[in-house]
Amino acid sequence: FFVPGGCVSNIDFVESIFGNAGDPSLPENDAGLDTHHWTGTSGCVILAPHIRGLNKKALGLPHLSDATDDQKATGMCWENEDDQYNNGQPFKITLRDKRGIMVTILADNYFGYCKKEVKTQIGLTANIFGLAEEEHAGGAIAFKSYSLGTNFYPDEAIVGTSHTFEEALKLLGNTVIVHPKGYATDKKYTNIHILPQDMSVDLNAQNATWTKNGETQSIRVLPGHTYLHPSGYKIRLEKHPESTAFKLIGTAGEGTFCHKPSTVSGGGKSEISKSLNDAVIYGSIYIGDFEKDMALVKDILERDYSNCFDPQYAKQQSRSPERKILSMERSLGSVVKLLTPNSEYTKEHCEFIHSIPSHIRSIVFAIKRFYKPEWGEDYAKHFSVDTVNGSPGHELKLDGRKLSGTYLRVGHDKASGGWRTYKLRQDFIAASKVQMEDDITASIVVPRSQIPNLPAEYDMFESLKISQNCEWRLFQRPDDAILPGFDQQTEEDLAGDQVFVSNFKPIYEEEMRDLSEQVDFYEILTEPMKKHMKRCIKEGGVNICSAKPRIWNGQQTKNPRYLQVRPDVAKPQDKYLAELGTRLYRRIPASDPCVFPVAGVISGRRNNPPDEINGMKILPLCVFNPIHYQELPELFMDFVCSVTGKSPSTTGAGSEGALTKGPFNAINATADLNNTLVSMLLTGYGGFSSAAGYIGPNYKVDHDISLLIPEVWCRMAPKERTAEWLIKNGELEKIDDYEVDTPEGKKTINASRLGYRITDKFVAHYFGRVFDNPAAAINEDMLKPELQSEEVFMDGIENLCDAQKKSALNYFKDGTIKYACPLLKIVLHVMAYGHYEGKSIHDPEIRALFTREAMLKSDWYKQRLVTKQQRDTVRLMSNIKALEDFMNRPGYAMEAARLGVHDRLNAAHKELARVSSDKYLEELVGTLGADPIVFDEA
Repeated sequence: FFVPGGCVSNIDFVESIFGNAGDPSLPENDAGLDTHHWTGTSGCVILAPHIRGLNKKALGLPHLSDATDDQKATGMCWENEDDQYNNGQPFKITLRDKRGIMVTILADNYFGYCKKEVKTQIGLTANIFGLAEEEHAGGAIAFKSYSLGTNFYPDEAIVGTSHTFEEALKLLGNTVIVHPKGYATDKKYTNIHILPQDMSVDLNAQNATWTKNGETQSIRVLPGHTYLHPSGYKIRLEKHPESTAFKLIGTAGEGTFCHKPSTVSGGGKSEISKSLNDAVIYGSIYIGDFEKDMALVKDILERDYSNCFDPQYAKQQSRSPERKILSMERSLGSVVKLLTPNSEYTKEHCEFIHSIPSHIRSIVFAIKRFYKPEWGEDYAKHFSVDTVNGSPGHELKLDGRKLSGTYLRVGHDKASGGWRTYKLRQDFIAASKVQMEDDITASIVVPRSQIPNLPAEYDMFESLKISQNCEWRLFQRPDDAILPGFDQQTEEDLAGDQVFVSNFKPIYEEEMRDLSEQVDFYEILTEPMKKHMKRCIKEGGVNICSAKPRIWNGQQTKNPRYLQVRPDVAKPQDKYLAELGTRLYRRIPASDPCVFPVAGVISGRRNNPPDEINGMKILPLCVFNPIHYQELPELFMDFVCSVTGKSPSTTGAGSEGALTKGPFNAINATADLNNTLVSMLLTGYGGFSSAAGYIGPNYKVDHDISLLIPEVWCRMAPKERTAEWLIKNGELEKIDDYEVDTPEGKKTINASRLGYRITDKFVAHYFGRVFDNPAAAINEDMLKPELQSEEVFMDGIENLCDAQKKSALNYFKDGTIKYACPLLKIVLHVMAYGHYEGKSIHDPEIRALFTREAMLKSDWYKQRLVTKQQRDTVRLMSNIKALEDFMNRPGYAMEAARLGVHDRLNAAHKELARVSSDKYLEELVGTLGADPIVFDEA
């Protein structure tokens, strides 16, 4: 990566993200000698903003008289010798060949383009090497978490019955210290402890107890420490952010990897890995008429629940349902489950649950949360309301202290612009997350059988995707940081040392002092940002504030950026703890790798209502409800087009290269499309997507849904995350084409392109695991955007179909349709012309082709495997030649011995023999293989 001296910050930027592999002239850094890691490709980027004014002739473009029709249409020719290339605006020129050697000259100095060019070369490498994809993706492992109230018991439904302390010690080996009391402490992080399987935790006593040799043992439970059950279930003590109360938090040992690929700008790629806590609001728990409401509460608490289960499920319960709600044998989570509709309950019990007002349910949960055994049946005297102006108030109090409820924003009210906030369940705690991806991802698809120690949750997948983040630092655009105190992570990051920022306002000492004296601004900021501002005032010079973007053309820019240290790097203990819990759950020894395959695919959309900016009309694209599912033909119509609404990253609505990558693809987009289509067929992941921006023209949701997706997904059982299950249970509904009357006659609206969308049953069942009243948070108008405006809905579908048609026609125009695999050809034909060989996309014969079984039998898939084998053979022969040439260099014998070149050569010969065999070809079944078209066009 070469830059002129004036752009040295661009080198700093690129190295901060990707690192520095060292001096390539040194033998230890020679990729050609690295038989285990080198993909066989190489690249170079040269930054040259000073050549921006070069004319077309100097860049080798033909004269108009010698140009092809395509060159004329795209302006890739000149008429006058001084015709500037790209009208004097920034551009790039690229040279690459079939070996995967690529050189790019970038006539710009924008930081984002520097990163994009590295991304482009990673994409080229993935396509030439095979097996892998470079994806424009975000992703995180979400571990469902719950507020346990004051007690934890090792309930079979939570931790199972088969994990033992002795087994955990055997798995962890010498990574832990075993104490005489019979528990263990991690050696690397001494605030992590593993306790025996009969452990229980009592918040009131502030201790964890278990038995050893028939005697009760205990330790004090402390904040900042984590206590693991042998099943990997994690318990911690945490203070409520808005009160002095503490609570026990339980977190599952196995997480759910939510993968967000092919996500357009503003679609929530980064938000999927952000903590929900930043969006949480704390407020009072409200009560109506205190006396009447408490009477209802008493009836619920004293009700007999012994027959709540349907007989066929009653026998499966490990503990009797007749336990009283306030019994210490019931956890808070058990009470929430008891009062939440469930298919395992009798019809009568479900009707009883539906009859409970949502605010009454909240009061019951609050009482359970704070109940102490010594209260007995006299719990009511501990709860009260104030008298306000001679009348009973409505804020519930515990022993004179106001109770705090947890609320979440779900969009804005159109009329007032205010937030729509809804109470979260009393046992809800934001999922513990480990970020896995953000923008540049390298992924691979492998047969499930090649990944050892996977739990039964993954049995439904024949092949699985494993992904790797390619960046050490992430080029974040903190949209919500403009609101002081809202984006806590960004304020903490920007208050740190050695921060790389772009498009933030440079603030000098005098202005920083002025900001710190504006109490309505300064006091809302988080403590780290406050301290940062005070330090800046003291030290002088120029600095930044997280809520003050750069002023450009008289307005605040919508594109402030900074490099965030990857969370799993910045906070290594979080990832370590997550992996430790998973190891115990899956029974993986400490010496073996712990692999986290993708468990769900949920891409992101950016939607917008009709609008007008500077006289230019913005067409509506707000036809999707919060979550859609599309079968592969419809999903790939969207992926090919990558249509997006207006967002802070874009100049307006239109198509962009979320999957096809537009100008940041060194070869034809068909290679990436083919790879992704093969990947989806092999794995069987459902094609789900979530909405950002708007839902219909009336509900502005920004990234509120994006933040919620991991919370919902990790609380769903594996079978519940399948489209088959959701459709069968009426939780997804199919959207069909329909006709409308126009002056010209009947007109078909291709609404089936939208696939399936979630229903009120989905909301009640799954969002009900997050909200007290999910139907209010996700209402009917949001589930059916056409109810907001039939005209906007219809226009939006037509705009989508028009954009899809326009995108598909380009593949026919430039001839690259011939490089599309047969299934992609079908999709492109239907997008462009409405049919494939006279058949509609709904034809059963067409749909039958889009299956894993049909693809595995096809000649075109088998050719992908042969192509991969051939490329591996060529690459290894190149490695062998490089190693032999190095060994034969005069005077390099000692260096060859130091680097173990002879052993590398032997290993390369063995690997060449392996990849040349028929057995290797069989092993490739269930992988992507390699796209055959790359060399034709490279």
